[in-house]
Amino acid sequence: MSEEIKIVERDGVKFSNPIVVDGLPDVGLVGTIAATHMVETLGLEEVAHFESDLFPPILVMHKGVLTDPVRILGNERLLVVTSEIAIPPIAIYPLARELVDWISAKGARLVVSLTGFPEQNRLDIDKPMVFGVGNTEETMNLLKENKIDVINEGFIAGIYALIMKYCMHRKVPAITLMAQSFPNYPDPGAAASVLQALNTMLGLNVSVDSLLEKADEIKIKGRDLMRQTRSSMAHVGKMSEQEIPLMYR
Repeated sequence: MSEEIKIVERDGVKFSNPIVVDGLPDVGLVGTIAATHMVETLGLEEVAHFESDLFPPILVMHKGVLTDPVRILGNERLLVVTSEIAIPPIAIYPLARELVDWISAKGARLVVSLTGFPEQNRLDIDKPMVFGVGNTEETMNLLKENKIDVINEGFIAGIYALIMKYCMHRKVPAITLMAQSFPNYPDPGAAASVLQALNTMLGLNVSVDSLLEKADEIKIKGRDLMRQTRSSMAHVGKMSEQEIPLMYR
């Protein structure tokens, strides 16, 4: 367990080799928007939260109940990790380590990270494409079997790169799904695309209709978090993904 970050479980929660989906603030807030929509649509309840002095002193309120902003929600077979604050650069390494240590101990059979892929021409794209990266031959095959384009050259940066790295160390199968996204604005359309890919890959049934209907509202609500996230990404070199030459994409 990291001395800087700890995961506090609720009493009585049991896990059975769960699939873990993580959607943390990143490019276009794609993961955060997608994870939040999953939680609301599937009616998932909090099973654990993160505590750390590295986080800003913030609590959030939902339906009149105070809770921590970085949480894990779900059930014994499906867990969703999400955050309502930008992850401070100083917390990225210990958070990724603690998360992977925890899910490994729970016997997770697959970790799927949801995020955006910076696309400068996003305004001209009606339905964002989804690309995937796997950390094993089996996860790469899973992507191909579900007709998700696999990125063969290039790199990913930031917390998702760390999650993939630590999953490899722990021998936990992991995939990152990335949708073409606005680099600097909340992108519900890209979130809908990664959710549809996730539905296909995992046999889920998370409707994205309401997500697309509320797109303008989500964009407005996510402006402050996007601004904080962009600052955090700049400190860890995340924005350099936009500078990858086309031949490596």
